[in-house]
Amino acid sequence: MSEGYRTLAVESADHVLVVTLDRPDVMNALNTEMLRELMAVFERLQVDHGDLRCVILTGRGDKAFCAGGDLKERRGMTDETWQAQHAIVERMIRAILNCPLPIIGAINGAAYGGGCELVAAVDFAYASANARFALTEVTLGIMPGAGGTQNLTRAVGTRRAKEIILTGLPFTAAEAAEWGLVNKVLAPGELMNAVRATAARIAGNAPISVRQAKQSIHRGSQMSLWDGLAFEIEAYNRMVPTQDRQEGVNAFNEKRKPVWRGR
Repeated sequence: MSEGYRTLAVESADHVLVVTLDRPDVMNALNTEMLRELMAVFERLQVDHGDLRCVILTGRGDKAFCAGGDLKERRGMTDETWQAQHAIVERMIRAILNCPLPIIGAINGAAYGGGCELVAAVDFAYASANARFALTEVTLGIMPGAGGTQNLTRAVGTRRAKEIILTGLPFTAAEAAEWGLVNKVLAPGELMNAVRATAARIAGNAPISVRQAKQSIHRGSQMSLWDGLAFEIEAYNRMVPTQDRQEGVNAFNEKRKPVWRGR
């Protein structure tokens, strides 16, 4: 997946895809082109992920992960143009949420507005100590519309989400970790190494198992306990007839590293 994107840098190695928001001159703000390219990357992964097993989403530079929507581009937009662009936003965030592969956020700096919503949409995230977060939409006459009211609430709880969204105030990486938005805070120079190590660990596990477990957690958390248990067993039974299940048991008994085929 190394096509010539203009606003993203996309590279893969060792079953891990790294997607970098690449507009550092404007703090990696989301313009229409970047929205379309993100949508294209993650919609393609739903159809064909090849030998990929994990995705890292990060931003270029050490100041900003993503400053949110590009307000310079949005200035003067008609209502119709704004809503047409937002339809792309909605499709893009759904593509991320529907990605079958685990997505780890490497939050290298400020994550404001739509950038913060991207953090809430990935499976989990590590943040640089200098990262700051905010959902500032209510200070601009709008509200979060890229899943922020839903995904942030699921990450940090209803009362904290209301405080964050209704005040529009920024918060630190340490607070993001304490509240559950990010899993770990690291020194800026250590962030990508830590995220890559975690991605490599995930990529080294049975790929069908990882995908099925992700879906069971993601969808089951939105069901009743009993429906979630039923969904879990459906996901589990998908692995019983696979070659990887047999390989895992054989490798354990033969005291060797398993060779996963993804089938």
